[in-house]
Amino acid sequence: MEVKETNTPSGYGKAPWIFKGSALYQLHLVKSETARAFIPKDFRLVEAFGYTLGGFFLANYEDSPAGIFDELVIIAGIVWNSPTSCAWAARVLVNSDDACVHGRKDVGLPSQVAKFSKVRKITALPKTTKSRFDSFLNMIGMANSPDSANSCMDIRVSEGNGQAAKDICSINLGTTVPQPDSNRWIGPVIKISLPSFSGHTEYNPHLLKYSCQIECRVRAVPPAKISRPFVLDVDGKKSSERNSSEMDSGDDKRNLSISIMLSKPILALEFSCLKMKVDAPTVVKL
Repeated sequence: MEVKETNTPSGYGKAPWIFKGSALYQLHLVKSETARAFIPKDFRLVEAFGYTLGGFFLANYEDSPAGIFDELVIIAGIVWNSPTSCAWAARVLVNSDDACVHGRKDVGLPSQVAKFSKVRKITALPKTTKSRFDSFLNMIGMANSPDSANSCMDIRVSEGNGQAAKDICSINLGTTVPQPDSNRWIGPVIKISLPSFSGHTEYNPHLLKYSCQIECRVRAVPPAKISRPFVLDVDGKKSSERNSSEMDSGDDKRNLSISIMLSKPILALEFSCLKMKVDAPTVVKL
């Protein structure tokens, strides 16, 4: 296949674009039929026994070309591009107008403006006697520090603004928040490259390929718990489903994106001290 560079608008400045913050990268087993609804027919889905590898990337950027913002990238699955494989994003939700425009026009992503409502609850953990197994968990970054607090954060993600906003999901992050003097192990420093395809949207019809170069500290964490959104019916009662006759094509893609979020998690990684460099995408000709 032939590849050439794209001409990117100057709103974000010249590539590469640098993002700093933290993130949760969670991998799920996604049904192949769900993933194929988002992936161009030209690509071969990497699958086995009716499933592919999707999930989501939930990030909070403290420094970026668009300033401070949150991002939820819902990953439909993995497609094969010899000699490697690339991820395909089903939906990208950001609470920044600038980031949304950049994602749509510059990177060819299915970006939407969204609202991230966060509620954090913290309770003190009782001190307990450590066992050898606790020491092992501490080595791999999954143990509770004696100087820590039990923290639970709920993030409700809604697509759009105001009364027109539609709930996508609620993400429950059960984490361990260390006190200022805690020596919690936050994982080794790693460098990884995450290649992805994008494009074929109304804002950027080209097929694009781009890469995220990530440097961060990483550790395994318990998977976040995802719950589906609820809507109020005419009687004011909560309902998690709508009549199929009431759904348009936008609702169909939204519901399939929710299905990806609700699929079975197999691995969750916490990225801290994150620095992500995104190169300018290139146009791919099959």
